[in-house]
Amino acid sequence: MIFQDEIRKLVKKMIINSGCGHAGGSLSMAEILASLFEDVMDYDTDDPKWQKRDRFILSKGHSALGLYAAMHLAGYYEEELLYTFGVKDGTLMNHPECSVVRGLEVSTGSLGHGLPIAVGMALAAHKRNEPHFVYCLMGDAEIQEGSVWEAAMAASSYKLNRLVAIIDRNYIGNDGLIDTAVSLEPLADKWKSFGFKTVTVCGHEREEITKALLSFKAEADGPYALIARTVKGKGLIEGLAGTGKAHYIKGEPEEILAKFIM
Repeated sequence: MIFQDEIRKLVKKMIINSGCGHAGGSLSMAEILASLFEDVMDYDTDDPKWQKRDRFILSKGHSALGLYAAMHLAGYYEEELLYTFGVKDGTLMNHPECSVVRGLEVSTGSLGHGLPIAVGMALAAHKRNEPHFVYCLMGDAEIQEGSVWEAAMAASSYKLNRLVAIIDRNYIGNDGLIDTAVSLEPLADKWKSFGFKTVTVCGHEREEITKALLSFKAEADGPYALIARTVKGKGLIEGLAGTGKAHYIKGEPEEILAKFIM
């Protein structure tokens, strides 16, 4: 079973082990990942390249800790691999690298690149009449990148009916509140205007997330956008969660442990 609390606990353990890590976005998306990997996506951990699998792209690659935890819980690899993150001669890096991590579709980290790649994958599947879905999870600060909206225009133009853009709407970027600099609202209306069927949910209510994603899958008449309103760094102590300070944390093990409430 893949539970959001287990994802958060593993993220904590990886950060303690390495001494640092991008906590904020990894913790805010735990319910989204749990829903995708347990409730929604079709995949085969024994055959990661199974042609009929659904594809997942973590566009906000700096939040890889959450993805590493979810993929371990899904059965792609043993827990021991997680503790190679951020250590000397370790395997797992701050951004996901598909050449060294079993089951990853692409390497990510350059913000704004994930949705264009997802559009390419979905377009190829569309032309081949293949029924799998392509899911792309982005951060809300990331979608200020122009390449995201260029890809969105292409997605609706090509009628990519099995493409799902998921936005982790935690309101916080590396430097603090996003909307005080460049406002994203009305965010749902923006995605709708680009031709996406759009649903907004509480990103920490897994049932809401799963209900929306399964409805997309049953209908298969997208493209779709799911806006998940979340708290950056959910699982961190009060005064840290929901602030820019949650984005990246570091310190000695006892210092990091004291920043978590679970």
